[in-house]
Amino acid sequence: MSMSSGYGSDALACCAPLVREPIGAEQAASVVVVLKALADPVRLRLMSLVLSHEGGEACVCDLLPAFELSQPTISHHLKVLHDAGLLGREKRGVWVYYQARPEALRALTTLLEPAGAHA
Repeated sequence: MSMSSGYGSDALACCAPLVREPIGAEQAASVVVVLKALADPVRLRLMSLVLSHEGGEACVCDLLPAFELSQPTISHHLKVLHDAGLLGREKRGVWVYYQARPEALRALTTLLEPAGAHA
């Protein structure tokens, strides 16, 4: 689950809420990768399905029935979410299981936190 690209939760973790201070150009470029990953309806649904799946994890075989898309297409979307730092993955036998990365979701929530939320 390395974030060597500088994107994902690592990019978000360094950012104060947008209402507290303006975001710099480099940070914005990193954060936009996460936001673009979620801005696709299939990927947003996949995140929701993984989060709400029993145990908070799912493999492609669990997710495929919810879509009229091929397995390679679903796998591509899961890879985008993984590369953005939103999903972790673990190979078990022939299956890859995906889990939401709580730290990435917390960082995204913090970034978008409204003014006075901790008042």
